[in-house]
Amino acid sequence: MTVDIKLPIDQEYLTSFSNKHSEPAWLKDLRLQALAKVEDLPMPKPDKTKIDKWNLTNFKKHTVETEKLGSLKELNDTVKSLIDLEQENKNLYIQRDHTPAYITLSEELKAKGVIFTDIQTAAKEHSDLVEKYFMKDGVKVDEHRLTALHAALVNGGAFIYVPKNVEVEAPLQAVYVHENPETTLFNHVIVVAEDNSSVTYVENYISSVETEESIFNIVTEVFANTNAKVTYGAVDNLAKGVTTYVNRRGIAGRDARIEWALGLMNEGNTISENVTNLIGDGSFGDTKTVTVGRGEQIQNFTTSVVHFGKHSEGYILKHGVSKDNATSIFNGIGKIELGASKSNAEQESRVLMLSEKARGDANPILLIDEDDVTAGHAASVGRVDPIQLYYLMSRGIPREEAERLVIFGFLAPVVNELPIEGVKKQLVEVIERKVK
Repeated sequence: MTVDIKLPIDQEYLTSFSNKHSEPAWLKDLRLQALAKVEDLPMPKPDKTKIDKWNLTNFKKHTVETEKLGSLKELNDTVKSLIDLEQENKNLYIQRDHTPAYITLSEELKAKGVIFTDIQTAAKEHSDLVEKYFMKDGVKVDEHRLTALHAALVNGGAFIYVPKNVEVEAPLQAVYVHENPETTLFNHVIVVAEDNSSVTYVENYISSVETEESIFNIVTEVFANTNAKVTYGAVDNLAKGVTTYVNRRGIAGRDARIEWALGLMNEGNTISENVTNLIGDGSFGDTKTVTVGRGEQIQNFTTSVVHFGKHSEGYILKHGVSKDNATSIFNGIGKIELGASKSNAEQESRVLMLSEKARGDANPILLIDEDDVTAGHAASVGRVDPIQLYYLMSRGIPREEAERLVIFGFLAPVVNELPIEGVKKQLVEVIERKVK
């Protein structure tokens, strides 16, 4: 049975919403055109996961009211732990549900032309820039029903822009806080690094409220132009009642680098797509992903690196843990297009199962249309190594603690890549809670 589309919005509502937020004409038109396409487009079809009974389109409210912050001290302790309160954080964006609640950027970066703001402010104040990158060369509006729905209903997100020859040394951080159980979030993040620039961006999705049924539709577009570098870290930690579709996509130009470190820790059913297109010669993409599934969760993680440029390098590393009755599907795709000679595509997917009924599938795929290349893959699904346990227990470590150490050692390659200590600590705590 397929879930029917029952949107509580129409063309009139979208026009009113766009006018209320003083959006430029191009964005209002894009919304209306996307909405007209929703019913005719098919749902995405993630490999080995049936989503026809998932609710990814029906919701009660498009926006909810949440107050702005007068001070960071008003945040709950869990969110505070992600932020360095001892020192003034000069590069921080906090979004409460749909509300841009707090944002600050250092005067030094402002003087260099760096933009770091919420997506709606960016659309008004930097309209030409946002229009240039919004759902054109990255994620397309008409890829399927969920991308069209996203384009029509965007109600949150951030815009990061780094001009040519500017290196942003301190990480930019965004925290998206889910506080209202009726929140339906269509969050859009754009990161642009112009020629010879660099930036590190880290985001957190975190629920501070339980919900019976919510939908989060998240799209990220990353553009690293010639000789630019973007490091993108994320920890997704949404509540059990949230069904999530997340699509993070990067485009790397000549000699550019895009590096992803993703902690995918949602408690609800999740579809995650992560694609890096290595367009330019000498481009580089590296995706590290760590996940933990528990309870009755169903999760599908598809990671792709597509080589178009010569001498391009793409790496995929995915480590996941499944327990209870959880199901986790890991699809890794390394594709080398015709003409991308001298390229290298490598991937590794490992799934660790902690219970008899847990299911984990690791599916490595190599699609090679060029002869003069290097490519390889490795995949495994198994249980905690008894030899490792025996080694630790023989030194007086109790079995439960020994298992915990093995699990953290298994997940460490991704955890250690996160560039903000508070975020790294949060990921460790989430893993600890989920595998306990």
